[in-house]
Amino acid sequence: MSTLVDLFWSFRSPYSYLAMPGACKLEQDFDVELRLRPVLPLAVRDPVFFSPDNLKRAKYIRIDWLRRAEMLGMPHAWPSPDPIVQDMQTFKIAAEQPYIHRLTRLGVEAERRGQGIEFAREVSHLLFGGTRDWHLSGHLAGAAQRAGLDLAAMDAAIAEPAGHDAAIDANQQALAAVGHWGVPTFGFEGEPFFGEDRIDTLRWRLRQRGLQRG
Repeated sequence: MSTLVDLFWSFRSPYSYLAMPGACKLEQDFDVELRLRPVLPLAVRDPVFFSPDNLKRAKYIRIDWLRRAEMLGMPHAWPSPDPIVQDMQTFKIAAEQPYIHRLTRLGVEAERRGQGIEFAREVSHLLFGGTRDWHLSGHLAGAAQRAGLDLAAMDAAIAEPAGHDAAIDANQQALAAVGHWGVPTFGFEGEPFFGEDRIDTLRWRLRQRGLQRG
């Protein structure tokens, strides 16, 4: 039986998007099973994290993720629309959030159906790969189909969201318990590996444990 590696992941995180190729390669190269554990974006979980007092954080991310995507050869554009509704001058989070709760619940449902990583990969490419109006014209349905899922059936499953929201809350508590707050974070044997640029460190740890295939 494959060893479990948790992937704490957000649909609004550009670094989560950038991590997907390396994350998928883990299952190819090691005897591990990745479990997608969707969480709400940090801007929703902790609204003061990107407050005007901490403006440098947002400014840095805007610069850094673009150059990292260019370095990795991945298409890159900020999602249009943004998965969360946020005033980018005041950084205030809107009370109504028409996108992020649905996306995160769908991520939970995709994992329940055994296709969590595939769904996250396809949807994140849609969001950060340059598809404008990703929420329209069947784009999400197409992404779900490429992941081997049916969006209509998934939407029906999250129509009563209490169970999915409880799973999201449990994921957020588990992220804190493993010792981090950001995404993407890989959790392996109680140890956090934060960021796309720490996948090599995780691979080193997996080799130490004798989990490399072949």
